[in-house]
Order: sequence, then structure tokens, then C-alpha cells
Amino acid sequence: MRKIFNPLAIVAFLASTAVAAGPVNAQVQKTGNFLSLDLAMEAAAESARVCAAQGWPVSVAVVDAAGNVKLQAKGDHSTVHTRDSSFRKAYTVVTLGPVFGFETTGQFVERLKNNPSAPALVSLPNILPLAGAVAVKVRDEVVAAIGVGGAPGGEKDEACAVAGLAKIRDRLPK
Repeated sequence: MRKIFNPLAIVAFLASTAVAAGPVNAQVQKTGNFLSLDLAMEAAAESARVCAAQGWPVSVAVVDAAGNVKLQAKGDHSTVHTRDSSFRKAYTVVTLGPVFGFETTGQFVERLKNNPSAPALVSLPNILPLAGAVAVKVRDEVVAAIGVGGAPGGEKDEACAVAGLAKIRDRLPK
């Protein structure tokens, strides 16, 4: 028995799923605030520079409010996995931080220690429970995150990410 598909029904189904999906930014970003590419590049370069000055070859990722990569920079001599870890740390801060009230992945790791839901949270795609990322906020809204991977310990990655944010903080929109 052959099934005959109505082409109009197929088009209607596809259109309805596209509308239901909607733009990802609408679910996360509340305003028109964002981190400019110039500031993202400067923060990433400073994060990598601070780590390199300590002899730690790292990669740096900057993601926007929806968790999309705005900038990915592989530091000199950093290993290939640092690309993924820097992205996943930044993604964790920008997507879960506003929900659970943390601004660094180090804070997230601490909160997971006594959270019975921790195994479920860390099983979500691209969530990485390691220190090394910091939220970028404009008017108390998380608009981006800086993630660093590759230093010998997440707390060192996070210190470099914080240094990158400090470099640009006074030039963020007020």
C-alpha cells in the first residue's frame, strides 16, 4: 500500500515548525544590548595575553547572548581541545548563568556540588562544569561571555577571562 502525501500539508507542516522555532535570540536576549566585535576581540586578546605571560597556551571563545560564537581565537601553541573547552565554558555561563544566577563557571561548579540536579544539568549539550569563563554584562543583563581553556587549572583560565573583561569593562554601554 502506497501512501500519498499532500504537498500542501507538507508545506504547512514545515512552515509551522519554522514559526514555532522562532529566532533563538528572542528567548535569551532581552534588549538591544550586545558586545561589539571590536571589544570582543580586545577582550579575547587580553585573556590570551595574560595566560601566555604565565606560560599557559590557551584558546579563547566569546559567545553572544544566545550562545552563538562571536569570536574564537586559538592561542599560539594551544592544543586542539582548548577550542571546545573555551567555547563550552562561555556557553555554560551565557545560557545557564542568567537562569541560576552565576557570572562565572567557577561559581557554577560550586553550586553543582550540593545540587541533586547536577547530573542532569551537566548532561545538556555544550555544558561544561569547569571554571574558566565570565559573563559580560550590560545594565545587569548578560550579553556575552568570555571562555578560556588551556591553562593548568580552570581557576587560571577564569583569571585570564576576568582579565579580558577588565580590559573592556569601562567601555561597555552604561
